[in-house]
Amino acid sequence: MNNIAGRPLNEDDEEDEVNEDGLEAWERAYTEDRSWESLQEDESGLLRSIDTTAIQHAQYRRRLRALASNAATARIQKGLIRYLYIVVDLSKAASERDFRPSRMAVIAKQVETFIREFFDQNPLSHVGLVTTKDGVASCLTDLGGSPESHIKALMGKLECSGDASLQNALDLVHSNLNQIPSYGHREVLILYSALSTCDPGDIMETIQKCKKGKMRCSVIGLAAEMFICKHLCQETGGTYAVALDESHFKELILEHCPPPPAIAEYATANLIKMGFPQRAAEGSVAICTCHEEAKTEGGYTCPRCKVRVCELPTECRICGLTLISSPHLARSYHHLFPIVPFVEISASSQNDPSLRFPNICFGCEESLLSQGNKPELSVYCPKCKQQFCFDCDIYIHESLHNCPGCESFRHSKSITTAQ
Repeated sequence: MNNIAGRPLNEDDEEDEVNEDGLEAWERAYTEDRSWESLQEDESGLLRSIDTTAIQHAQYRRRLRALASNAATARIQKGLIRYLYIVVDLSKAASERDFRPSRMAVIAKQVETFIREFFDQNPLSHVGLVTTKDGVASCLTDLGGSPESHIKALMGKLECSGDASLQNALDLVHSNLNQIPSYGHREVLILYSALSTCDPGDIMETIQKCKKGKMRCSVIGLAAEMFICKHLCQETGGTYAVALDESHFKELILEHCPPPPAIAEYATANLIKMGFPQRAAEGSVAICTCHEEAKTEGGYTCPRCKVRVCELPTECRICGLTLISSPHLARSYHHLFPIVPFVEISASSQNDPSLRFPNICFGCEESLLSQGNKPELSVYCPKCKQQFCFDCDIYIHESLHNCPGCESFRHSKSITTAQ
């Protein structure tokens, strides 16, 4: 009798519960989080997090993974000349909004970051982009060494529709990588959003064809785990993982930047012909073979056939000679001889009289003491015994590839010998 409106009582109670504060469910999630209260302004006017425990733990986990990978890949040959195809799933599943603002936007952002980092660590390598949607696969960009061209092409094709086809993508990549010379390491990184694949034939035969073609296929999923993706990675020697959120997806994709160990039966030694072209004079007019048009902005001249190219590294389109510069070769050198992992300073090490640490980072000269004058987590170089914070540890091992303490010691020693 009391239900005059004719609606169930539990529905009225549920609506009152949802709208009692005038906020939707997703709005209350942000209100309860109150993430803006965990920020404070430092002396330089920048916003920093008050509680840095989560950041330190994330850095510590990255360091542990780096130590494990260095220990596992010691004395193992690595492929420095990589030919990598990135397969991007642009099916309708990529428009899902479980990743904010959408899976497609997150993938585009992280692929841009990955391409820049990839060429920074692998200047002699090449990247190509392949997209799959509407049941077909299309080559977005050919293999090349220009990060800007790849990023520009991807940002102009961010449209989701239809279903993804894993077999068509693998067939397209296999036909392109099959022409790569024997010294090149063939890799495929698939960013897969769908939970199914629309294939015209037997995908198991395609996987075996990729395996015989010496292709290492890795997959990063943005939904749930799929058997066919896991089977593909197991057969070809790649890795398979499913991203939990955007930060986890970024970690997973950046793990593919360093060159992986070469497959044992394919790790053969080869002599590769390379050319070191000279930069052309500014203002000289010549036809660029990259864009097939006349340009006056310097460029480089191939030492074999004397044609003009815009940027390095690249492959001469006339004679096929690999063109690089000496800094590119030097930047690839650190993968063969990485820096020794730094040792974590424990409480017992702080009390060791043989190790006297000043509790000041040798790299950034920031104090390593907390507000209670207690030493924070830090590391030291086992060679020069200099102390570093976790930020400098990650920067030294991932970007600088030289220990400042060892370099300063070597520099001071050379000055003393000269005197």
